[in-house]
Amino acid sequence: MSRIGKAPITVPSGVDVKVDGTTVSVKGKVGELVRTLPATMKIELNDGIITVARPNDDPAQRSLHGLTRSLLNNMVIGCAEGFSKRLELIGTGYRVQQKGKALEINVGYSHPVPVEPIGTNTLAADGQNFINITGPSKEDVGEQAAQIRKVRKPNPYTGKGIKYSDEVIRRKAGKTAGAGA
Repeated sequence: MSRIGKAPITVPSGVDVKVDGTTVSVKGKVGELVRTLPATMKIELNDGIITVARPNDDPAQRSLHGLTRSLLNNMVIGCAEGFSKRLELIGTGYRVQQKGKALEINVGYSHPVPVEPIGTNTLAADGQNFINITGPSKEDVGEQAAQIRKVRKPNPYTGKGIKYSDEVIRRKAGKTAGAGA
């Protein structure tokens, strides 16, 4: 058995889970998520505990077992508490401004870069150099953070760019004068 797949998911209070065949809907204080999971997986909800079972030990079924359980767990956690990512802008003149629900990022281009939220994500400028992304879907929050980081990736020589706040940029030495003697 998959160690991840056989672990039960405890539904916290304040979160409502409905299982309709392979479609699972989770509703909580942060938001609502609906997902259709693989048809071969058997999903059961009993007394606030969700269990996932697979029909046989096929390699394909074994891999789907753990995946299905992880997706369900992320839905429950996302609707109960939500997910968040924090990005940091490093560089002279690099800044972010809130424009309604969207953000406007200035990172050294001749124009500001507008960023619209994905799905139910909430974008917030924290000062001029930090961006907070929150939402119920772990996928959407991670995708939004990756797209914003892609606007100006961190440079290993200067350290300038947009990075995750917990990311460590490995710095490289630049060219040295008089090295080719």
